[in-house]
Amino acid sequence: MEDQAQELREMMSNGHKTRIIAITSGKGGVGKSNLSVNMAIAYAQQGKKVILIDGDLGMANVNVLMNIVPQYNLMQVIQKQKTMQEIITDTEFGIKFIAGANGFSRIANLNVEELDYFAKQFSMLGNADIIIIDTGAGIANNVLSFVAAADEVYVVTTPEPTAITDAYGIIKIITTELVDRETNIKLLVNRVHSADEGKRISERIINIVAQFLNKKVDYIGFVYDDPVVQASVIRQKPFIIVNPTSKPAQCVKHIVGRIEKSDDGTSEGVSSFLKKFLGKK
Repeated sequence: MEDQAQELREMMSNGHKTRIIAITSGKGGVGKSNLSVNMAIAYAQQGKKVILIDGDLGMANVNVLMNIVPQYNLMQVIQKQKTMQEIITDTEFGIKFIAGANGFSRIANLNVEELDYFAKQFSMLGNADIIIIDTGAGIANNVLSFVAAADEVYVVTTPEPTAITDAYGIIKIITTELVDRETNIKLLVNRVHSADEGKRISERIINIVAQFLNKKVDYIGFVYDDPVVQASVIRQKPFIIVNPTSKPAQCVKHIVGRIEKSDDGTSEGVSSFLKKFLGKK
């Protein structure tokens, strides 16, 4: 543990910054968690140290997609029963995983000593290159807390009219509720049948957001609708592993490549994330 702490201090002193991405959606059922898992693996395949956090505190299912039964979760850290290192699960896919907890919102009521312990434990994640947080769908307070604290927010939608409406809705809430934060929002369209469809859907949302919210939202990419995705869910093995040459897998790799190219070096790291997360609470 002391060796790992020393490694973290050296990384921080050398300017190492962890890039923290929140993946969210206006409604459930758009494939957000599946994309979070596969994007995390795509990053790991680039040689990045990746931690995936299940931030869906009500309907956590990230572990199911990877056929993992986590022994511990964030609640044990909050209750000072475990350290952060003890609850991290190694996976066969080259990423590390942290399970969420239904009681995670209790962090708002921690006393100073408990908050200090949690902050020190969370700071140990600073040796990662990428942290991806799969938030819950919708507008729960914990979702906005993750969104407010992340370096970047990826809103997932599909071509379905209800998903489009809800994607605009969550962007509107983020924009109006977090007026004191400059939130970097990007749009990802899932389950499209063509590149043109993805572009058309994204442009519709982006134009409405610009017109009514005066907010700039970028389009980061699309993922094809393909039977391989559902087949991988049933097998509980990510599609980027099951069929790495499939259209969805290629799309995810392309998206991660675009995200990396968009890195302007302004990621503020784990300590900044934690400060903003607790401040939001």
